[in-house]
Amino acid sequence: MGFYGASAFGLIWRIVLKILVADDHDLVLDMMRMLLTSEPGVEVATAGDLDGALTVLDAEGEFDLVLLDFNMPGMDGLDGLARALAAGRGTPVALMSGVASRAVAQAALDAGAAGFLPKTMTAKSLMNAARFMASGEKYAPVDFMTAEPGGVEDLPEMARSLTEREMEVLGGGCRGLSNKEIALELELQEVTVKLHMKTLCRKLDARNRTHAAMIARTAGLF
Repeated sequence: MGFYGASAFGLIWRIVLKILVADDHDLVLDMMRMLLTSEPGVEVATAGDLDGALTVLDAEGEFDLVLLDFNMPGMDGLDGLARALAAGRGTPVALMSGVASRAVAQAALDAGAAGFLPKTMTAKSLMNAARFMASGEKYAPVDFMTAEPGGVEDLPEMARSLTEREMEVLGGGCRGLSNKEIALELELQEVTVKLHMKTLCRKLDARNRTHAAMIARTAGLF
């Protein structure tokens, strides 16, 4: 962690947590940046694939933590983790995924990952986990690592909870369309689309339309 600061009123130290996040979905990167920088003293750099992450690591020097999407281009399973660990020269590297199994998470931990993060974590849990891993500890959610296969995170169950129209609206959101654009495409009133978005957020336990789109994309719905 970096240390900044001196002022006219005396020496002031501020711990800065530098995190590199790599994911091939812009929505995920935007959401992760927003969640991680919601607390002061956190700096986030981003990349769209493994090669991009390695380039940032080489160009920008030390990071306190690297978060890699397990399914993005260049990862090739746990080979990408090994490359990042070598390039980081001691920097903690963790994997993120919305669809990876508990077995994959355990294999990553055994291979040297600092942790495994489901992408649907809350902002508070994500920040706590990031600080925990940056301090040199390993992290994986207990409920995820101990859950029975086919539990509440099962993808078909998520899909079945949505109506056909809700899926169409969600698909538009995943493509980055505004409510007005979705309404024009589906020949609906904009207020109707807003109501569908509200229902989608409730069903997916999402904080907003961007979070709902991120959940859908990382879960493989689109």
